[in-house]
Amino acid sequence: MRVLVVGSGGREHALAWGCAQHPSDPDIVCAPGNAGTAQIGVNVNVAVTDGAALAALGRDSEVDLVVIGPDAALAAGVADSCREAGLAVFGASAAAAKVEWSKRHAKLLMDRAGVATARWRAGDREHRTDLVDFILERGGRCVVKADGLAAGKGVTVCDTSEEATTALAECLDERRFGAAGDVVVVEERLDGPELSVFALCDGTRYHLLATARDYKRAGDGDEGPNTGGMGAYAPAEENPALLQEIAARIIQPTLSALGDAGTPFVGCLYAGLMLTPSGPSVLEFNARFGDPETQAMVPLCGDTLLDLLLAAAHGDLSGAAPAVARGSSVVVVAAAQGYPGSPRVGDLISGLDQLDDGVTCFHGGTARDARGRLVTSGGRVLGIVGRGVDVATARGHAYDNLGRVRFDGMWSRSDIGVIPARAPR
Repeated sequence: MRVLVVGSGGREHALAWGCAQHPSDPDIVCAPGNAGTAQIGVNVNVAVTDGAALAALGRDSEVDLVVIGPDAALAAGVADSCREAGLAVFGASAAAAKVEWSKRHAKLLMDRAGVATARWRAGDREHRTDLVDFILERGGRCVVKADGLAAGKGVTVCDTSEEATTALAECLDERRFGAAGDVVVVEERLDGPELSVFALCDGTRYHLLATARDYKRAGDGDEGPNTGGMGAYAPAEENPALLQEIAARIIQPTLSALGDAGTPFVGCLYAGLMLTPSGPSVLEFNARFGDPETQAMVPLCGDTLLDLLLAAAHGDLSGAAPAVARGSSVVVVAAAQGYPGSPRVGDLISGLDQLDDGVTCFHGGTARDARGRLVTSGGRVLGIVGRGVDVATARGHAYDNLGRVRFDGMWSRSDIGVIPARAPR
């Protein structure tokens, strides 16, 4: 068995690691990978958006499965290129992945399917007046989103009209997010705890993995700028009635709507939800595994992950055994100085040889320098994963071991896995 994992971040390291746990002891190829994936497989320097080169790599390497991690790869049609080459692929087509790479498209899809989501408006510079009117109707309490892919940073949560119109100008006038912000979606603010739900889909059927909750803001207490994610824990919700409601009201209708539109979804459908007083409502859809939620979820899957990915890629999850979460997991991200802006790179990393058994480190932004030393190469450098019988125990293991890791400028949040008290629904 040979698996090609496309991507270079912590998510892809976790997916490669999870596939490697399979009893068949598969060979792992990563493109382009990072210093962590090089420890469990072979890295090949191919760009994640080069569909032709990745399809050729898959053919030449005689892989049994291609697993696509990044949103940019899906939007670029890498899954389509690999399928056209006759490869089994876990990853959505570009058309199906539009549910992520166009927020306006996702909103229209949800409205047609009757899936609960926040009220919204979308427009470009010519429709600025409509967007501003909607902002004023909300009293400025809204969310401004770049329509396209913006590395998880194209969302501004606003409390005032001034904040919202500034966020609008950053997209439409300053073009902070490039072409991704040429169209903007403005939504009403929803209240409640957030929840990440991941469904492995074969086009018509799905299996839910453990739920997760991630932390997007840079600072403790959800203060500061948005990031790609500073940590997560799983499972976040285990209420069977709630999960059944989410499956029936959100996952299945969305999967059916995608199929009815001629874009059957094969891959990981990520639903970012708000658990409002009136029920779960969709904040966003992604067409792939989340980062860093994947780093928390994969260690809970045991050795079943590869079987599920293969079954989905071959279009038949009907006989696949569901992944059963074993205990709890917490991942804390160690970030580089300057992140979420321009991160400093090239700092030496030490302390990974001091981690406890059972604690996993997934590499995000790492590389080897000319002398073979492990150095930082991106903003979210490492994800330290602790496990335990519950979230509190897992959190303790994660932070205890995070304290043993060092690189200049390293920083992290201190409140990952702190679960706020809330009234039961």
